Amino acid sequence: MSERSRVLVTGATGFIGRRLVPSLIEAGHEVRAMTRRPDDYAGSGDPVFGDVSDADSLRGALEGVRVAYYLVHALDQEDFEDRDAENARTFGKVAADVGVEQIVYLGGLGEEGEELSPHLRSRREVEGLLGEGGVPVTVLRAGIVVGHGGISWELTRQLVKNLPAMVVPRWVDTRTQPVAVDDAVRYLVGVADKEEARGRVFEIGGPEVLTYLEMLNVASEVATGGRRVPMIKVPVLTPRLSSYWLALVTDVDVTTGRNLIDSMSTEVIVSDTSIRDVVPGDPLPYAEAVRRALGERLAEGESV
Repeated sequence: MSERSRVLVTGATGFIGRRLVPSLIEAGHEVRAMTRRPDDYAGSGDPVFGDVSDADSLRGALEGVRVAYYLVHALDQEDFEDRDAENARTFGKVAADVGVEQIVYLGGLGEEGEELSPHLRSRREVEGLLGEGGVPVTVLRAGIVVGHGGISWELTRQLVKNLPAMVVPRWVDTRTQPVAVDDAVRYLVGVADKEEARGRVFEIGGPEVLTYLEMLNVASEVATGGRRVPMIKVPVLTPRLSSYWLALVTDVDVTTGRNLIDSMSTEVIVSDTSIRDVVPGDPLPYAEAVRRALGERLAEGESV
């Protein structure tokens, strides 16, 4: 980066956004934090009003911006695919109209050509729609991002904490490659305003490929100092039944739970490590990511 860049972060109060804004500022960027309630914003950066479904508000938020981060989705809505598609199309068009030079999007892993879940299919569609206006899009595809406040991580933590034993469906044997939120943010910052990152898709993940069952076991061992939650696998437990089960034992709502579970039968493994050529550094192991997530929770005065 040869000069100070003006950057917009949508979803600035979210799980990723609230970590990304201060990291971008530390890296030397001038950051606008987009929110629908700027008067209530207490984080880093300059708060600005914006709503991804309102083109007029986006025009003001994006004016003069060089790099725009798109970190919003409607996973908690039944019609999230339609909403996400329309919002991405609007954002990409307005960004092109005002001269944005790069859009950065955090998408989802999943092999091309696979039968993707609605959640992953939507993430893939958004990648294309953001670039329809002509702005180069940098996509970082991730599986589960492990960190305090992340929905997928919260499912893991609460299951380990709340259940003495678990009846689990077959998708716990699906392989995935979780990434620490610290690494996800590091990669997001690292691609900002880099010519070699524009118009490219990168895959990000931690150093280990794990099944969901192995993730639950490691999280249990870290949280309890060695205890594992007994797991009993059953052959049939549909996404709908699984989502109701999750709603009973966690505070994740049924709609969000079902949309996430739909994706858990798809392997999400990194097959291309070229991100490390653009943003060097070794990613954190899963156990360390879990320790950091639990440590941050404790630091905020909450129990693990």
